[in-house]
Amino acid sequence: MTRSATLLRHLLVGTALAAGLVGPALANDNTPVQDLPTVVLQGNTKNDKHAGAADRGNSIYISEKDIEASATGNMKDLFAGQASVTVGGGIPIAQKIFVNGVDLLNLAVSVDGVAQNNRAFHHTTATTIDPELLKSVRVDPTVAPADAGPHAMAGAVQFDTVDVGDLLSPERNIGAYGRLSYDTNGNTFTQSGAAYGRHSGFELLGYIKNAKGQDYEAGNGRRVRGTGADLQSFLVKGAYEKDGHRLELSGMRMIDDALRPWRANFGALIGGRPTPLLRRYDTDRQNYSIRYEGTDNTGLWDPTVLIGFSENHIDVPEPYGSKGKSNTLNGKVENTFHFTETNALTAGLDFYAKTGRYSDPTSRLTEKAQNVGLYVQERLSVTDRIELSFGGRADFQSFEGVNGQKRDQSGISGNASVRYEVIDNLFLKAGYSNVFGGLVIEDNYTYSPRWTYSALRPARAQNVVGGIEWRQDGFFANAEIFRTDFDNARNGIKNDDFITQGFNLGGGWSWGDGSIKATYSNTEVEVNGKKTGSYEALDYGAPLGQVIAVEAQHKFADYGVTVGSRLDMALDYDGPVGAEDAKKTLKGYHVFNMFLQYEPVQLAGLQLRLEANNIFDADYADRGTYGGEYTSVQQLKEPGRSFLFTVKKTF
Repeated sequence: MTRSATLLRHLLVGTALAAGLVGPALANDNTPVQDLPTVVLQGNTKNDKHAGAADRGNSIYISEKDIEASATGNMKDLFAGQASVTVGGGIPIAQKIFVNGVDLLNLAVSVDGVAQNNRAFHHTTATTIDPELLKSVRVDPTVAPADAGPHAMAGAVQFDTVDVGDLLSPERNIGAYGRLSYDTNGNTFTQSGAAYGRHSGFELLGYIKNAKGQDYEAGNGRRVRGTGADLQSFLVKGAYEKDGHRLELSGMRMIDDALRPWRANFGALIGGRPTPLLRRYDTDRQNYSIRYEGTDNTGLWDPTVLIGFSENHIDVPEPYGSKGKSNTLNGKVENTFHFTETNALTAGLDFYAKTGRYSDPTSRLTEKAQNVGLYVQERLSVTDRIELSFGGRADFQSFEGVNGQKRDQSGISGNASVRYEVIDNLFLKAGYSNVFGGLVIEDNYTYSPRWTYSALRPARAQNVVGGIEWRQDGFFANAEIFRTDFDNARNGIKNDDFITQGFNLGGGWSWGDGSIKATYSNTEVEVNGKKTGSYEALDYGAPLGQVIAVEAQHKFADYGVTVGSRLDMALDYDGPVGAEDAKKTLKGYHVFNMFLQYEPVQLAGLQLRLEANNIFDADYADRGTYGGEYTSVQQLKEPGRSFLFTVKKTF
């Protein structure tokens, strides 16, 4: 059987399983865009005032229901169902995210507008967030607009945390909820809750979560050491809104302090230097913001002013007493000029000041970078069928290395996107960007006092994406091809070039109470002109090959019952074989999950949910997990079969 035939068979089987088990399925929120009535977008777009613009043609919006479903989970659960967004690693501190095969480090990532991507120890993730805190998530893969911020080399990801208005109905001014969950694989018990209220324009919200558990078992029945949950998460948010003005303050923190695998993102190094199986990773991630914005989103005055600070602490006491700290202070002042309902120009100034620091009892090494950017982005309807978006940035960066060596560089970036409605409900779309990246702060656990920076060149990326999309009467289908070329990506004190390229497919059907959706992504990565394994592509991307996700839901509204299922798949991939020590074919896997949710009509605010995950006990590591192609690496495997029980009560 050919590879194409095998893929088609997998897709059909997965779709049939999901459809047969749940019947018609519950749709993502389909939100019509007021300014552009011919365009219908999937997912939660209510927090995006530019939804429907040409530069959103390939954007991925995570629906409110998908965010809610991932509340007791992690980043992998949040992006489940999106084959083009791959999350590897079985535990939150190790979960690295890849968008069209590119590591999230190379995208502009923000939480409530606060810049993230604080480089951390390479065995941990640089960006993670508690999904229960979120109200919206948008991914702009490959091509991002100029107002996404600096370093949008291969796109952008925007997370926004929940507000009081998202939790309270208009007729209420105070509320709270509590959530309890128990996962049988690892005996993980999670408690979370929030209280919130508003009065005379003032809002206040407080949230706390605690998750504790034991090591989980993989599909082969073996305990995966160092995977027990030990997570605390906090959010405090206050705001004042009146007469079209809103001032908001937010503080968020996540703590994970536990014994983890010696190298947290994989199980063990086979045949290497003997090391203890586990060591302590003390991680602390914080995010703070002050934001002012106009709320009318009309006319020539639609301002946003933001100051934010984010920081990662990654401390690993064994064996050297290592401490890593990386942070970003950033801000922006911008205004959107709405000349007409279909013509808006956003212009602004932004800045960041980044610091990366490593210390132990014998050394203290620091890198710093500052950047000031000026940007403009135009979004307009040329005709009823043609949408355009184009813009540019000028960035001015100063960099200081571990030995005090200083470098100044500047660059121009540009982007353009178009969407053309060929006939009713059939769209062609394309985008291109050429982005200046400057010199990035390196992984602080790799710093050396002997580094010199004279050979480093500022990074630059070119992105191109093109596709076709059709939507009618609840049906949709889309296809796109993409390519990202990085020149002078930083690798310590030298530069590499790398490429990711591939294509994505999607299709589904939604109606009344239901939907079914399938997505497929095929991605390859090359470093310096060669197909590579995950070590050679570290911090750039990952060899992913073919990844598939099929999901379906159905709500029986009269009974308050929702049922659903999801199939996560990856096909065998031998792309990196022959690169350095990468000798193994990446094995495919099929993981089937189901859930049942009950909201009793008689007991308003009560939600009961049962999830059966990895029902057939697949023994696997997610395709985005490090090291599957190396004979010397034991991958960090995902949990085997588990049952998750959750009860939530809203007051």
